[in-house]
Amino acid sequence: MRTATGAVLALLLAAGCASASTASTGSTASTGSDRSSAPVSAGGALTVADALDTPWGVARLPDGDLLVGSRDTGRILRVDPATGARADVGTVPGVDPGGEAGLLGLAVDGQGRIYAYFTSRDDNRIVRFDYDTSRPAGAQLGDATTVLTGIPKGNNHDGGRIAFGPDGMLYVGTGETGHRELAQDRDSLGGKILRITPDGAPAPGNPFPGSPVYSLGHRNVQGLAWDPQGRLWASEFGQDTWDELNLVRPGANYGWPVVEGKAGRDGYTDPVVQWHPVDASPSGLAYASGSLWMAGLRGQRLWQIPLDGDRAGTPVAHLDHTDGRLRTVVVEPGGTLLVTTSNTDGRGDPKPGDDRILRVDPR
Repeated sequence: MRTATGAVLALLLAAGCASASTASTGSTASTGSDRSSAPVSAGGALTVADALDTPWGVARLPDGDLLVGSRDTGRILRVDPATGARADVGTVPGVDPGGEAGLLGLAVDGQGRIYAYFTSRDDNRIVRFDYDTSRPAGAQLGDATTVLTGIPKGNNHDGGRIAFGPDGMLYVGTGETGHRELAQDRDSLGGKILRITPDGAPAPGNPFPGSPVYSLGHRNVQGLAWDPQGRLWASEFGQDTWDELNLVRPGANYGWPVVEGKAGRDGYTDPVVQWHPVDASPSGLAYASGSLWMAGLRGQRLWQIPLDGDRAGTPVAHLDHTDGRLRTVVVEPGGTLLVTTSNTDGRGDPKPGDDRILRVDPR
């Protein structure tokens, strides 16, 4: 595996880029350019799609296409990662954006139904949609079925990542919305990792009977990933001192706001790796080729964290300050990575063509 610090990742597959005009008009599809003309990002990664508006959640469909959600508009696009062609799926009703709030995580279950974590007028919640591609573009979402309500909302620390685990349960990363005490309150859904059934009930075998809470003491979880042994890892924003990569165990308390980073204090579980926020401010997380890959926002890096069982090697930075803020990481079946930038989220410095989906080869 190539591990030279700061080296530009080699790319396995090329992909076309959908036109900016199609992204803005919401037409049913755009024609991507051929592989030989696929644009290259500042960091040397190939651009799969560009001109995306505040992309946040990304989910893979069974046929390999991507669902990409816009945090600020609530709109979901379908993107073909081979050509960059896109189609307008629909808009999630009731999204109330502002600050870090809006349409956040997306997930797809085994039946092809779409799950969305979003900020409503009253809370953060998860809803489910049937997805009907036979309906007109922009109207392919069925009626929303409420899965879970009552997750605290705020302009900051809204969490938002959702993912189905190997056990078929839906895992949910939430934030404490700036109210630190919620992270230690087992009766609150804020500052937690939740584990629920696809219908929203507390999952069987959860550590606290009758509760969706799987782990607590988190500040703002925005990345969830499983390694080949089925272990759950989570990336977490710290406050001023340490961001964290945690190995998540049921019922464990990760310390916030009592401790931040590695403290060695009884009753709290230390992170496996920690970074200063200027170097990370982590969001999305994925596993590929023996490593975890973590997207950094303020840090503007794609961090590679080699794994050896439940231990981590020295992190290596890729795309180091070349493509701006990085939000979400998705693994393709062939092992390549798709990484979204997050330069139009109000905290970045967008360049022409932002935001983008980039393809990189982790090997």
